[in-house]
Amino acid sequence: MSENSIVLSVVFIPLVGSFFLPLLGRISPRARNLCALLLALAPLALSLKILPEVSKGNTIIFSKNLAMGFNFILQADCLAVFMAIVSSLISVIIVLYSFGYISHYGNQNEYYCMVVLFLGSMMGIVYSASLVFLYLFWEMTAIVSWRLIGFFRQDRDVLRADKAFLVTAFGALVMLIGFVIVYQNTGSFDLPVIKENLANSQLPNIAVLLILVGIFSKSATLPFHTWLPDAGVAPSPVTALLHAAVLVKIGVYVFARLFVATFSIEQIWHTVVPVVAAASAIVSAGAALIETDFKRIVAYSTISQIGFIFFGLSIGNEIGVVGGLLYILMHGLAKAGLFLCAGIVEQNTHTKDITKMGGLLKTMPFTAAAFLSCAFSVMGIPPFGGFFCKYLVFSGAVNSGQIAIALVFLAGAFLTIIYLFRLFNLVFLGEPKVAAKEHSRVMVASVVALAALSLLGGILISYPFAFAMAAAKQMLGLVR
Repeated sequence: MSENSIVLSVVFIPLVGSFFLPLLGRISPRARNLCALLLALAPLALSLKILPEVSKGNTIIFSKNLAMGFNFILQADCLAVFMAIVSSLISVIIVLYSFGYISHYGNQNEYYCMVVLFLGSMMGIVYSASLVFLYLFWEMTAIVSWRLIGFFRQDRDVLRADKAFLVTAFGALVMLIGFVIVYQNTGSFDLPVIKENLANSQLPNIAVLLILVGIFSKSATLPFHTWLPDAGVAPSPVTALLHAAVLVKIGVYVFARLFVATFSIEQIWHTVVPVVAAASAIVSAGAALIETDFKRIVAYSTISQIGFIFFGLSIGNEIGVVGGLLYILMHGLAKAGLFLCAGIVEQNTHTKDITKMGGLLKTMPFTAAAFLSCAFSVMGIPPFGGFFCKYLVFSGAVNSGQIAIALVFLAGAFLTIIYLFRLFNLVFLGEPKVAAKEHSRVMVASVVALAALSLLGGILISYPFAFAMAAAKQMLGLVR
């Protein structure tokens, strides 16, 4: 298989395969589950296959001319492959976890179809080098997430799914107008052509603003953040998929792809974006301190940590960008673990109210250990992976002279330690208030695997750091 065919297969294997899962589920649920796992593994295996080539600084491009001057272009470079591996790796673990979590619910055929279709849409966004198809796949994720958030079909669930869809769809429409302005200024929707045409000029501020509205709405950044905690009504593997690995990371990926790797923008935006990100980080961390719903606390934590990623990527120097990219990886692993731990706790205690829990360390020791390990990574405790990405983001900020904003984020990091220890204390320490045990081995194994990866990510940090550095240099134009 040629490298061009591999890039095409990464996108279309899960996209096309997802539609066969409901049919297979009518014949054999076990076969459907296995096929869903294989479809999730395919993007991971294929992205790993082209990893050595892109690590050399090479870019693999698949291009097909379409009608009316539109082009279908897929581009595999360090940034795209990095994001694809992160998203597909965590998605594989989430699919495995789903075998235990979803087994006693209805709508399983739709569930697995939508999860795999979501992953395929994400791969489309990651590898797209055309603003038109980037927008198309972007909207596909909105539709699929709408169905997944409202999975249980209760009135409250449907309303919150509608809210998530309307907020992100509005942002996407505004972003599309920004893309049209880009086309008016460059004569193309293709990123390689746009980059060449803007080599000696900057993107108009109005286009930057409109595109940022779409990015912030998808990444649940202030003031578009309220839909994400409300999405906690979804099944826990869905919230892990949306909050940790895939959906909210779409925004930061597109920010990196457009505003770091492609467009040249005015210096003012390197201040505006960190200020918005800092406000989002502090406000959401404050909300997490007073919230009593397990999954909403973890969701607010996601909003806060996304601010750190935006901060690192918007700094504009090599260290900051590397920190932001590593943050995507380490936060995805750890936050997926926290959400999946929340799912185990919720399913066995039949409540999400942390004031009604306590003492679960005695009856759910593996879940407690996994939760604490993932929490350490989110907090930035060495030697967990989260420490190194936080360190690099702050180092990049200091090197660029953004000391004041860095201090705000330092306060946010301190609040992260407080609300996660508060959560662990109320749920796992003290005297037991409810009877609960760890029933599903596959669910427990999934969270233990994420906790182990969060630790190994720190111990073996030199490997993801080297690839993130190569991606940062390629994005910033430091290598050809």
